[in-house]
Amino acid sequence: MLAGIDTHEDTLAVAVIDDAGRPVVVTEVANTEAGFTTLEQLLTEHAVTRVGIEGSGNYGRGAAVHLVLTGGSEVVEVPPSLTSWERSGRPGAGKTDPVDAVAIARITAREPGLPAVRLAVGQAADLRALADYRAQLVAERTALANRTHTELHGLVPGYQAQIPRLTAPTFIAAAKGLLADQTSVRALLTRRRLIRLAELTAEIGEVVGLITAAVAEVDTGLTGLYGLGPVGAATILGEVADVRRYRSRHAFAAANGTAPLPASSGRTTRRRLNRSGNRTLNRVLYTMAITQIRADTEGRAYYLRKRAEGKTGREALRCLKRQLPDVVYETLHEDLAAGRAPAAAGR
Repeated sequence: MLAGIDTHEDTLAVAVIDDAGRPVVVTEVANTEAGFTTLEQLLTEHAVTRVGIEGSGNYGRGAAVHLVLTGGSEVVEVPPSLTSWERSGRPGAGKTDPVDAVAIARITAREPGLPAVRLAVGQAADLRALADYRAQLVAERTALANRTHTELHGLVPGYQAQIPRLTAPTFIAAAKGLLADQTSVRALLTRRRLIRLAELTAEIGEVVGLITAAVAEVDTGLTGLYGLGPVGAATILGEVADVRRYRSRHAFAAANGTAPLPASSGRTTRRRLNRSGNRTLNRVLYTMAITQIRADTEGRAYYLRKRAEGKTGREALRCLKRQLPDVVYETLHEDLAAGRAPAAAGR
């Protein structure tokens, strides 16, 4: 038997299917500790060997952790895009939580390469939380800085010659100085924005310090890769959690969206850009690639070889991005073999 779980804030829609994909049980349990116990009993009663969960990193986090730690079934993550495609292939069924749960169960039965869920506990989860919090602060600062730039353009035309950006304490202080003699409401509000920018910049620095210390405890080989600092390493460790979730380096590349997708037809053989996968990991790999291209590295040499073959700059960059996940994948396995992988409860 196999099962699928569609997760929501208050409830979990659960479907158990047989080997032929026919629903045996379709029900709903509360998204609470008591509901997790009921769910576990249901799966045990029907001898479920594999469970697919959509949203194990969000509303399904508690259920996923409970099922992994009880160890009764293999628990895998089902991407929402697969659920949507599965549902659209059965016209007339509509969209309801039970329909989605059955779709998730059928995907779980059909797709052997689905990654195991990440445990939202232990060092890997702490690193992910820290990296996510920093990303949230950076996004907030970027939005606020953009608005502040707009206001400064109206208040002090030409200011940008002295203050090219608002992400450094010295530039923020200089912007405050430019507004010192202005008493308008817009100037008052802009000074408040500058104060908040200073606070965000200081907090980002503090969080980076926490991340650096946390990564040092793991002692990962990722920080030895050119273009990966403590923040990038923490992001990878937090998103991957356990590299054994991916059956091969190719599966890892597909999961982070760096592996191109086949788009051939007839006599035409081609591939297209993969815009799916884990975009957080994809962004770290992009930054890593750009950093390597700008320095005298093996990555730059590879990039230049691709350019010499006639590829555009963007195509050569994508080729390099496809190579970097292999290096990361190998390094994570080396960490695992050396006992440096981040600890997770129940592992």
